[in-house]
Amino acid sequence: MNKETPAQVFWTSARRKRRIIIAVFVCLAVITAFAISGGGANSLEKRKKTDAPPPPPVSVAIVSAKKSDVNVYLTGIGSVTALNTVTVKSRVDGQLMELFFNEGQNVKKGQLLARIDPRPFQAQLTQAEGEMARDQALLTNARLDLKRYSDLWALNAISRQQMDTQEALTRQYEAALKSAQGQVDAIKLQLAYCQIIAPIEGRVGLKLVDAGNMVRASDTSGLVIITQLRPIAVLFTIPEDSLPQLMSRVKEGKKPTVEIYDREQEQKLADGTFLTTDNQIDPSTGTVRIKAVFPNDDNTLFPNQFVNAKLLADIKRDSIVIPSVAIQNGPKGKFVYVAQDNSTVQLRRVETGESRKDESIILSGLLEGEKVVVDGFERLRDGGKINVRRSELSSETGKTQRATGERPQDETLLKTPSKTSNNPAAPPQASK
Repeated sequence: MNKETPAQVFWTSARRKRRIIIAVFVCLAVITAFAISGGGANSLEKRKKTDAPPPPPVSVAIVSAKKSDVNVYLTGIGSVTALNTVTVKSRVDGQLMELFFNEGQNVKKGQLLARIDPRPFQAQLTQAEGEMARDQALLTNARLDLKRYSDLWALNAISRQQMDTQEALTRQYEAALKSAQGQVDAIKLQLAYCQIIAPIEGRVGLKLVDAGNMVRASDTSGLVIITQLRPIAVLFTIPEDSLPQLMSRVKEGKKPTVEIYDREQEQKLADGTFLTTDNQIDPSTGTVRIKAVFPNDDNTLFPNQFVNAKLLADIKRDSIVIPSVAIQNGPKGKFVYVAQDNSTVQLRRVETGESRKDESIILSGLLEGEKVVVDGFERLRDGGKINVRRSELSSETGKTQRATGERPQDETLLKTPSKTSNNPAAPPQASK
């Protein structure tokens, strides 16, 4: 094997070193070129960002927070119930001769409704009165004989046995006369039952039998049903957790008012008064039944009608109220956008109380007069610029409308569970 000479070794080592140096210089050139090109792109992007115009202000609608007295209601679903319902039946057997009412007519207590053929009972009454007259005559004769026997007994003209026999016969005729009198009274009562009168005041329904039919006291259907409509009651339920609040108000001697609405809770049907609660809580539903009374002078309410009830449980004085659409939900809780004087908005966390679909009570985080955004949330950010348009929220439709008038101060809110403080004017805390 040939060995390299020292000169060959030297030149081989020199070529290797030159190749390494060239590779290092090539890598440095590539890195330098990449850095120069990247730096230029970043500078161009920075220049583009610097030259871009700021985003335009967001057009929003605002409403001022205001103070008002707020009615707090306990709500529940229920049905209308008549205070009295009577099925009018015949108390005697006989042929129905006449009906003296029209279907759907309002009748008064004691008004004649129907008449049953009285002739069979009149004949029975004549017979019973004859028997009573006979017994009366026998008793009169027995008393005269008893008086004669008494005089003879005083003279010792008759025996004691004859005297006792006459006294017993007199008592026997007295009992027979009393029995005959009872029979006459019973037939007179049946004769009175031939005139069927209304036991209560109310509205008659559809007739259940026509004139000419035979009716009996054992019939279960009856002749007609009378339902008392004025006044009328409503039964509805509230959660058992709301019962202490209601009972504390009742103990104060205050009878809460109750409002009744239709199925869609859009039309108010009647105003009434709380009457009483049930004596136990339903464990299967965790609710208690409430009974309220309504005058129902216009006959708006009918038995078994489905209704939504609102019972006035409390009145919160000087509460901060804003439209419910102004309240947003975030990871840290509820917040609103408050319009500032420099045409920007501030994100403000708030605590809410009772609310309904269009308005809510603010317990803390907002002051009276501060303006909150009710429309245009899509591009809003904390500190962002806004273009304010004067507007107001419609409480009926929940939509923002341009308006300049003021809203009514007395608003009604539905009861919703809340564990927050009742301080309506706590100092605001800006979100950071």
